[in-house]
Amino acid sequence: MSKHFFGDTAVLLGRSLRHITRSMDTIITTTIMPIAFMLLFVYVFGGAINSGSDSYVNYLLPGILLITIASGIAYTAFRLFLDMKGGIFERFQSMPIARSSVLWAHVLTSVIANLISLVVVVLVALLMGFRSSAGVLAWLAVAGILILFTLALTWIAVIPGLTAKSVDGASAFSYPLIFLPFISSAFVPTGTMPGPVRAFAENQPVTSIVNAIRNLFTQQPVGTDIWIALSWCVGILVVAYIFATVTYRRRIS
Repeated sequence: MSKHFFGDTAVLLGRSLRHITRSMDTIITTTIMPIAFMLLFVYVFGGAINSGSDSYVNYLLPGILLITIASGIAYTAFRLFLDMKGGIFERFQSMPIARSSVLWAHVLTSVIANLISLVVVVLVALLMGFRSSAGVLAWLAVAGILILFTLALTWIAVIPGLTAKSVDGASAFSYPLIFLPFISSAFVPTGTMPGPVRAFAENQPVTSIVNAIRNLFTQQPVGTDIWIALSWCVGILVVAYIFATVTYRRRIS
């Protein structure tokens, strides 16, 4: 890494952030669906769901935060697709800039935009009765897990952003990611699920991430969940980063 890379990334990051500030509907759109899910499950289904928690919104929030991220990263693929089709990548390649800075600017933009969306969702949850006894360190740990999860999914989003043939194709990959929390411990305890579904739910990444965040919020021992969650996030991040950078090099070569 060189000063050249950091300077170029900062300039391109500023460009991407200006695009977002000119179209705040991007952030608004990515927060509406998670908030709608939260309202629906708390006020419509919440009374019929036995989560073993005094407050269902407390139980629900970690999963809603992951859905918020999964919803938000679709716009990374969308913005990358528009840059590819608009010829801006070719224009950048003719300039003396670090090639990887183009991708990193989009990735960091995704992290910043998703953090804003997450803050909005948490504020709405507080209005709905969410309360946490977590201290500063626990909140920082939650923020770290969410940022790592955002980075992992964003590098996944880079791949369809570079390879999709249409706008719909660029963002459609996020639908399975949004659906994944529904087959996890995000909304109901996995013990209530039938055998095969329970086996899948207990061994997919969302469950360990949700459990780790939930335990941090309630100041309960996190056990092995946090290490499993971090392993999933780092593993996905490394694999997605490798595939994304290889795809990028092929596209610009």
